[in-house]
Amino acid sequence: MPRKPSMFSDLTLFLKQAVLQPKQTSSLAPSSRALAQAMAAPIGPQTGPVVEFGPGTGTITKAILERNIVPQNLTLFEMNPAFAEALHSRYPGVAIHTTGAQNAPDLIPANVGAVISGLPLLSMPRELRRDIVAAAFNILRPDGIMVQFTYGQNAPLTDDGLAALGLRAEKTTKIWGNFPPAQVYILRRAGI
Repeated sequence: MPRKPSMFSDLTLFLKQAVLQPKQTSSLAPSSRALAQAMAAPIGPQTGPVVEFGPGTGTITKAILERNIVPQNLTLFEMNPAFAEALHSRYPGVAIHTTGAQNAPDLIPANVGAVISGLPLLSMPRELRRDIVAAAFNILRPDGIMVQFTYGQNAPLTDDGLAALGLRAEKTTKIWGNFPPAQVYILRRAGI
């Protein structure tokens, strides 16, 4: 059973890391519960293995597990060692890799049903952004999805970037109760 973190401890950890590593954190506050639930909404026990990119303090991780994903079917990629350590103690049984999401194909077999990404893709260089999305689709089954949010109205990749990877992006829920407001997208292979 996951250890329940306090909102105060999560906020303290988040703010400390935001100051120490602002480029990695790239947000003013942790994801809201409403955003976490919207990110996890497309998945369930039928999804099979799930991978989360950039779990941070674990707000979305908790929402994923609440969708009846067993810990052994969840793998996290978190570059920040302080976040990874906190996640390890809160979510026993969940695999955690302290490396960049772009390295996922080297560590995960290509049978994943969903990649849930809390990474700040729009604040990253275009090439890294494409590498991360490509890595997600290298580990996803043909019918797998990538769920990503952005703080703007733009999809995580441009139309040209999506086309180059053979993908399409569907704009879904806008979460006004997040700070800042967030737009959720589902990315799929173009033919599916």
